[in-house]
Amino acid sequence: MNLTKAEEQIMEQLWQHEKLFLKELIELLPEPKPASTTVITLLKRMQDKGFADYKLFGNSRQYFPLVSKTDYFSQHVNSLIRNFFNNSAAQFGSFFAKETDLSTQELEQLRNIIDQELTRKKND
Repeated sequence: MNLTKAEEQIMEQLWQHEKLFLKELIELLPEPKPASTTVITLLKRMQDKGFADYKLFGNSRQYFPLVSKTDYFSQHVNSLIRNFFNNSAAQFGSFFAKETDLSTQELEQLRNIIDQELTRKKND
């Protein structure tokens, strides 16, 4: 299940701060600030989707993420690989390396990450 751009904006703040009351969350959002009713509606939809929840403190709700940023991003990348690269991570990697504007240093960093992961998997 995906989040809308507005929901992702809210999740980004929840991921960064881990727990936020509504007022704190609205203060962190970029201008123009959405109405509190809009943010409440978005948070309710995010709850229904299983991305966020809250804990009650009197009449105030403190919101927190239920899904980590890494898990959310991983789901998106895997979906991208499945839908656009015939479920081939190699095709995705090839496209990423050739068609993006990566510097030599960035490509070397990626190679080092891949080499480390290969070593780790061989030792498992």
